[in-house]
Amino acid sequence: MSSVLYHNPRCSKSCAALKLLQEQGAEFEVVRYLESPPDEAHLRNLLTRLGMKPLQLIRRSETLFGELGLGGEQVSDEERICAMAANPLLIERPIFVSGNRACVGRPPERVLELLSR
Repeated sequence: MSSVLYHNPRCSKSCAALKLLQEQGAEFEVVRYLESPPDEAHLRNLLTRLGMKPLQLIRRSETLFGELGLGGEQVSDEERICAMAANPLLIERPIFVSGNRACVGRPPERVLELLSR
């Protein structure tokens, strides 16, 4: 089973999730998604695994969210996906993927749920 942690080393929640996974001896790849952002197709796949809509995966607290007007009802899911692909800072973090399942590690302990299944 391949596992991936989409990680931002400047985020305390992401660092906490990384530490928890390491302490459990989990085998996983670390992807620094700000340096290697997922494209639109990859984001669609992640959203499917997460069982989320694009608006649920966007960091609404980011200034860019408001500047791009991504919260409006007229904004489509595809527009939000395109915005996240172009501006990975908008993607909620951390995201842990294990097999066909994924979760957002907020709180960080959520990543451990995927190890126990």
